[in-house]
Amino acid sequence: MKKLLLLIGVLGLFACAGAIDPSQVSPFERRSIAAMGDDLDIQADFYDEVHNEPELSGQTHVTATAFNGILLLTGEAATERLRDLLVRIAQMTDNVKRVHNNIVIAYPSGLDSRQRDLRITADVTDALKQIRTLPNFDSSQVKVVTANGVVYLMGLLHQNEGAVVINVVRYLPDVKQIVAVFEYLD
Repeated sequence: MKKLLLLIGVLGLFACAGAIDPSQVSPFERRSIAAMGDDLDIQADFYDEVHNEPELSGQTHVTATAFNGILLLTGEAATERLRDLLVRIAQMTDNVKRVHNNIVIAYPSGLDSRQRDLRITADVTDALKQIRTLPNFDSSQVKVVTANGVVYLMGLLHQNEGAVVINVVRYLPDVKQIVAVFEYLD
């Protein structure tokens, strides 16, 4: 009976943790399964609320990336009022510890700009996979987001890891700026 209750409890934990498949989690992941599920829920809840605001449609392009309860907002809003509305929605989202607002006042970016950002993100991700100077470092520990050529780096890292990651990204082509949103473990 105890084994059945334990199994039900574990399954319940995974059900609450969004759609996290434990077999797909990197062995180097520093967040708990519950934290990863909370991050997925934060993003989904934020986007649900944004879609409930008709005035945001067509006048904003926002990407919400949650990592360990920190919500990074990137993209564009046509006016300060619309940007402030997006930030308020983020701040009211359950389980958000902190909001990093990096939404610029501009009309939503076009497909070309977004494709360029995707290429930069792929280049950064590939470069991070080449890091061999840090023991026990896995590139999956860093979440990379690019908006308008600005690379945002998120993750739970040691300070020496963060320094190496930033140094690697610094020399990549088309990177206009680097914003580190790391939580340091030491």
